[in-house]
Amino acid sequence: MHQVQGRGRGSGFTLIEMVIVVAIVGILASAAYPVASLVSQRARESELRIALRQIREAIDEYKRATADGRIVKSVDESGYPHSLEELAEGVKDASNAKDKQIYFLRRVPRDPMNPDASLSAAETWGKRSYASPPDTPRDGADVFDVYSMSAKTGLNGVRYREW
Repeated sequence: MHQVQGRGRGSGFTLIEMVIVVAIVGILASAAYPVASLVSQRARESELRIALRQIREAIDEYKRATADGRIVKSVDESGYPHSLEELAEGVKDASNAKDKQIYFLRRVPRDPMNPDASLSAAETWGKRSYASPPDTPRDGADVFDVYSMSAKTGLNGVRYREW
């Protein structure tokens, strides 16, 4: 007669098999972490490029509108916006008698490299005034350019504040 054995020894995984599987999963996870970190950094760098482009284009459009007489400026002003918020809040269109506003941004984008969530979007950026030299940018009466205040370096080897 043939005797049926119980399920005791023949089924399941042994301890050594479990240890090997856990070790392989650990090795794969440790190899995937740097790749995931790199993907995350690339995404934030892409956001930084887009935000810088949007703000700089809005500043240039503001300057063009001033040169075209659509924005009133005094003789001692540069023609650049007084603040980043002004680009989103809008300014009175001097060429239109119906008190219309000109808007240059829907909203001021945040600097994705600035981790401080308590700051407003405009406060996350470093600002350079028109009277400020390019190698030592300083805030002033207007906003000629913006830069990231992050001291970190990008994947391209250039510091974010120099982008």
